[in-house]
Amino acid sequence: SYDYSFPVATPGTHWMHAHTLQEQQLLAAPLVVTDPAEAGADEQPLVVLFHDFSFKTPEELLAGLTGSAPASGTGGMAGHSMSGMSGMDMQGMSGGQGMSDGQGMAMPMDVNDIQYDAYLANDRTLDDPQLFAVERNGTVRLRLINGATATAFWVDTGSIEGEAIAVDGNAVTPVRGRRFPLAMGQRLDIRLRIPDEAGAWPILALREGSVERAGFVLATRGGAVKRIAPVGDQATAAFDIAIESSLVAAKPLALTSANRNQAVEIGGTMQGYSWTLNGRTWGNHQPIAVRKGERIELVLRNASMMGHPMHLHGHHFQVVAIDGRRFAGAVRDTVWLPPMHEVTVAFDAANPGTWAFHCHHLYHMATGMMTVVDYTA
Repeated sequence: SYDYSFPVATPGTHWMHAHTLQEQQLLAAPLVVTDPAEAGADEQPLVVLFHDFSFKTPEELLAGLTGSAPASGTGGMAGHSMSGMSGMDMQGMSGGQGMSDGQGMAMPMDVNDIQYDAYLANDRTLDDPQLFAVERNGTVRLRLINGATATAFWVDTGSIEGEAIAVDGNAVTPVRGRRFPLAMGQRLDIRLRIPDEAGAWPILALREGSVERAGFVLATRGGAVKRIAPVGDQATAAFDIAIESSLVAAKPLALTSANRNQAVEIGGTMQGYSWTLNGRTWGNHQPIAVRKGERIELVLRNASMMGHPMHLHGHHFQVVAIDGRRFAGAVRDTVWLPPMHEVTVAFDAANPGTWAFHCHHLYHMATGMMTVVDYTA
């Protein structure tokens, strides 16, 4: 065992987890840092950690994906590699309608490549969901964490309209809605006002592009809790970039020009299950070199037919452009890259060291999609 001591400087919804495939075996936990400025807030905090779960070991699933074992429990599009497309114009391209493979054949977007046995909210399925007691007309702050290894979720607040107020531990200008995307590794704070009546309100995590779901229930005294099926009637849509485009940081980075820009092309193929950054896999990776004090912009171009949650260790970055459109987006540490889209993020090189930059779909990371940000003298 080890004892860790570190300063707690950044309040918000965070988490700690294995950076191996053991995360799929539930080796993860919330790490919430409360803001002293919000100590008197009249709201009920509720922390929920989502997971995907398989009775197969991670090694078995990985072997099925890479073709070194029968592929039971895995799925997806085989044989399509979209690397080498960094020079193309990605503005206005559809993230979920497919595209041509150059031979007149439609290439569908690949959403899920593993079929899990269960989807969990605080380690429970919807057959026995966690029930949170809430007050009529009370305010609830949901602190939601996607600890899944390979599953993105739409968070559905049902009949209660919510406000997204923070992403990855950083405040944003509130965005109202009833359905919000939550990719692997991301955190989302949603504020809800409970109706002034007896009742029970399910909050669901809907598996992207499919019918499976997890969730929990908010219930007032006297509220009738009904059974919730673990599968829905209709598959959800694939993630898009719409909500990310509407997020605005409450505390943006200081306005300054970038000292350097680094293009990062995201590629890969289900054929052999290999995933790359700038055409390279981990072990043959090209570090992203930075100097302390620099403003860095990473231009992330997804040339694959899967979405990727790209995560940077040791820093928070700000989303500053989507498909070439500049704006002052959210400050966060994990951003979703839909197929055939481009997202630019900026960060200040203020934390010297060698820091991982990887896809938070951990089977993509395990098969190559990782490099490092490396501070040089």
